[in-house]
Amino acid sequence: MANVAPESPEPSERLLSAGHLLVAQLEREGVRRVYGVPGESFLDVLDGLHDSPISTVVTRHEGGAGFMALAEGRLTGLPGVAMVTRGPGAANAFIAVHTAYQDATPMLLFVGLVPVSDRGRESFQEFDLTGWFGSTAKKVVMLDDPTSAARVVAESVHVARSGRPGPVVIGLPEDVLTLPVGPSRSVEPLAVPRPRAAEAELKELVRRFEHARRPLIVVGGEGWTAESGQELMRWATRHAIPVLADFRAYDAVPHDLQGAGAYAGSLGYGRGDHAARLLDEADLTVFLGAPRGDVLSDGYTRGLDSETVLVLPGDAQGHSGRIDQFVSAHAPSFVLDLVTTPASPDADIAWFKAAGEAHAHFSTPAPEPTTPDDDTYVDLTAVMSVLREELTPDTVITYGAGNHALWPARHLPHRTPASLVAPRNGAMGMGIPAAVAASLVFPGREVVSVAGDGCFLMNGQELATAVGHGAVFVALVVDNGCYATIREHQEGAYPGRPSGTRLTNPDFAAWARSYGAYGETVTSHRDFREAFRRARASGLPAVLHLIQDPAVRAPATAA
Repeated sequence: MANVAPESPEPSERLLSAGHLLVAQLEREGVRRVYGVPGESFLDVLDGLHDSPISTVVTRHEGGAGFMALAEGRLTGLPGVAMVTRGPGAANAFIAVHTAYQDATPMLLFVGLVPVSDRGRESFQEFDLTGWFGSTAKKVVMLDDPTSAARVVAESVHVARSGRPGPVVIGLPEDVLTLPVGPSRSVEPLAVPRPRAAEAELKELVRRFEHARRPLIVVGGEGWTAESGQELMRWATRHAIPVLADFRAYDAVPHDLQGAGAYAGSLGYGRGDHAARLLDEADLTVFLGAPRGDVLSDGYTRGLDSETVLVLPGDAQGHSGRIDQFVSAHAPSFVLDLVTTPASPDADIAWFKAAGEAHAHFSTPAPEPTTPDDDTYVDLTAVMSVLREELTPDTVITYGAGNHALWPARHLPHRTPASLVAPRNGAMGMGIPAAVAASLVFPGREVVSVAGDGCFLMNGQELATAVGHGAVFVALVVDNGCYATIREHQEGAYPGRPSGTRLTNPDFAAWARSYGAYGETVTSHRDFREAFRRARASGLPAVLHLIQDPAVRAPATAA
């Protein structure tokens, strides 16, 4: 009698390991991608991903993986997921956790750890997970019980998304991951609360609007939708209330290019003087999703004493100064209730109109290039004029930190939500990983990253990830040969004594081509439009190497 192999059990009957159960729960939570650098400490999770519909995006550095996960969280509202190994891997990912915490962005970081039996013995790459991440994550949890893998993932997703969003760090001991979990299965995802305002709270706020002559709204935070943004702007325009955006939350509401609507610009680094005056002159300031923090208030110096209404989920974390009314609510949901509440504000129409006109003037690129048209340098203001004409309305813009970010922040409008990924905590190196993630999340949308030469090379190696995973974007690398933000501070505090800020750069275009990407050098703004079109048409991740005058520090103002 021939030997007959036993039938393979159905997937539901197989004995899962903790690592495989973890993957099953990520699938149930709706996770589409994980970003990471592989490590032997979480091999069982990687094995579970082998047969999973979740795409594993292999990055070239853990910092890049973390920033990609953060970008996914920013763009989708579902926590982005990064996976790294113990010790050095976790250290490299730390920057993204700090950014997610200060930016209030949902993110999960899974960290492979030493076996339980090796703890406390200074074993290879051992470190204290809570000691490292406890002060800059919403929660740090250790998977010590294999049967709780699904529950730990579900609770971590819930914590990352609830209240003030943020990062959760999950430790995965190597030996626990391989243990069988018996009949344990994935669990139902936990509902995320979206608290709404009570009717009395809405009426109280309306009364405040009706008694104010110069009311101001400041928007920020996560979770804005096309509906909430558009409804707020219609309501604010109808009632003559200017709207400002928090630092790098510019895509919360749609902008108006003609200066006839309510959008009046942004606060924080690179803001216009008109925006600072609005904050100073307002007799009522309503913060929707954004606390009055350090950057928004010019270092706790502006708007601290005006009548203040604060609408935030959870508590007033990060807020400084006066609070006359606090509403614990999800700001975008609050807006949809506010606009249906009868209101008759009597705002200063002239003040409102002047705010819109001032923003239109400030955000419009100067018509004449300030850099000589001699094929030596690119005028970045002229580049922004071209991009305003070329980009599609739903283009996703990404950048990291540095003076190069002043140009897109000032001149590139946002008309749809989830169209900006930039670090509110000023972390360099985020722009390129964010562009990779944005292209993977929204494959049908255009993605443009503006990077300084210093910022670009902090994670520019993720161009290889883009090539390997089919991400397509155009990166503008602004080459001025120095860390310009710090150089600018030096010029003010220590004139004539630059120190530690000079950069030696490669040929970025050739560098990009070596990865299999598109690369081209541009030395005059006259040539930018056609170069951009060639980069866009290449169908590849593309780098345009823009040579900028090292003496230029900020955009020119239109006359």
